Amino acid sequence: MSASRLHRVAVLVLEGAKPLDVGIPAQVFTTRASMPYEVRVCGAEPGIVAGGDGLSYQVAHGLEALEWADIVFVPGYRHPDREDPPRAVVDALIAAHARGARLAAISTGAFALAATGLLDGKRATTHWHYARALATKRPLIHVDENVLFVDEGSMLTSAGAASGIDLCLHILRGDLGVGASNHAARRLVAAPYRSGGQAQYVPRSVPEPLGERFAATREWALHRLGEPLTLEILARNAAVSPRTFSRRFVEDTGYTPMQWVMRARIDMARELLERSERGVEQIAADVGLGTGANLRLHFQRILGTTPTEYRRTFAQGE
Repeated sequence: MSASRLHRVAVLVLEGAKPLDVGIPAQVFTTRASMPYEVRVCGAEPGIVAGGDGLSYQVAHGLEALEWADIVFVPGYRHPDREDPPRAVVDALIAAHARGARLAAISTGAFALAATGLLDGKRATTHWHYARALATKRPLIHVDENVLFVDEGSMLTSAGAASGIDLCLHILRGDLGVGASNHAARRLVAAPYRSGGQAQYVPRSVPEPLGERFAATREWALHRLGEPLTLEILARNAAVSPRTFSRRFVEDTGYTPMQWVMRARIDMARELLERSERGVEQIAADVGLGTGANLRLHFQRILGTTPTEYRRTFAQGE
């Protein structure tokens, strides 16, 4: 998507809306000179909307904001598994999607998107506490409770509230590039990219004491992406066997160690493509992928584009 045009964002506040869920997209995409977004907070109708956790919202716009928006965020709300949003809200979401708007849910906002039927046959996620309820209520949806967010193109869903930040930064990366996303992450004092899933937040009968050690190993690896990083090398740093490291790493992050390393290398390559004039061969060497052909192969597989096209779209100053 072009970074030059203005993107219109509607945040749809439903009864019982969670304050953090509402605030995340409103703040990430806040209207400012450096961000080509305009944000409108709306409800089923203008006026006061009773929210969750003791807060209420004074919204200036009704469902007409969904006719205007390019992206519609639906924050999580109270008791989403008990009943669907009002029919007028569901119809407005369907109409917005038909016009080409992206629909994005934060946490239990996924239930509102599910009520449209547009998630049927697609992957989606929601807060782990409600994942089984969503799967039971909408069996045609492929509910994945072990990820931070799911991008199905025009339909996006995220897990618990904080993962709404991950989803918003993911959208920013797609719209404006890694540099803009990282800038927003620094402004929010948030991690620019978390590769893990929400499985680590699900209560378990046995605690995972190796979590901190593996976090340190991931940080160690991020500073050595240009060097050889095999499963054995990572396991040695974590002081566990390769088999144990691999199994626990998947449990902690949702990725195998080598998948995680590859994604980290691709993200580093994206930064270099945006911020430097280095050639593809040099960048491939810098990020530990060896050759330009190898970089192109994995760039296409993970991002669906080429390094050259990516640079043309997101190079700094363009």
